[in-house]
Amino acid sequence: MPGTAAEPFTVQADGALLSGEQSGEGTAVALLHGLTATRRYVVMGSRTLERSGHKVISYDARGHGHSGPASNGYGYERLVDDLASVLVGVGVSRAVIAGASMGAHTAVRLALERPELVNALVLITPAYEPSTSMSAAELEHWDSLARGLREGGVQGFISAYDLEALPPKLRPTIETVLHQRMSAHEYPLAVADALEAVPRSSPFKDMNELAGIDIPTLIVASRDEADPGHPLSVARSWARMIPDARLVVEEQGPPLHSPIAWQGGQLSKLIAEMADIHT
Repeated sequence: MPGTAAEPFTVQADGALLSGEQSGEGTAVALLHGLTATRRYVVMGSRTLERSGHKVISYDARGHGHSGPASNGYGYERLVDDLASVLVGVGVSRAVIAGASMGAHTAVRLALERPELVNALVLITPAYEPSTSMSAAELEHWDSLARGLREGGVQGFISAYDLEALPPKLRPTIETVLHQRMSAHEYPLAVADALEAVPRSSPFKDMNELAGIDIPTLIVASRDEADPGHPLSVARSWARMIPDARLVVEEQGPPLHSPIAWQGGQLSKLIAEMADIHT
């Protein structure tokens, strides 16, 4: 189909060289991945957005995938500047911003600081709530993942990951996915640096700030049985605070009921609906 072939790009942001790609034609949609993921892990390789008439912009966050290590840190103040630099670099003045986890946090910070760049938000499995700041035990978990990656590579990271917190039947699948995505990083030591820095950074300071977002917003949540690292309670809090935000979560089902956030085609359809209605 014309216009769907991926066109690679690089953007020099403050302190890092970012690697990305754009494809398709039409309303611009920027995809932001989560911590330790790459640009493939937002809509999981689905081409639904391009085929439905959208221009898709995706890139690897600093230190992730094929993007270079950062010389000046990995906090959200850098991540949001990177996002703005990418939009400028590819010649897009406004876009629908769809981000997962760290990407959702980056998207909402852009909406707070640079709302003129945002047509609509799709916030996928947010996990940040300032009233429940990271405990020492939670920070140690992230630090242990960083140590595992530094000392043992991909397998060291997987060994430090808490697979026991997941339903037993999901563990083999998630272990396979972790191996695949962690093997995709060109600079694993930079990912280890990000693992230590991002959880200690804040995309905003107070939940009341979200009440100031005057941008159409869809929040896609997951149930805790499948994804305890992204609590449904946090997504509900964001949906309550952001004016007129809509919350979507899969129906209650058995432990193997796959979250919408893991279904690239279904997630792409939700993003496309937001793009078509609000641009």
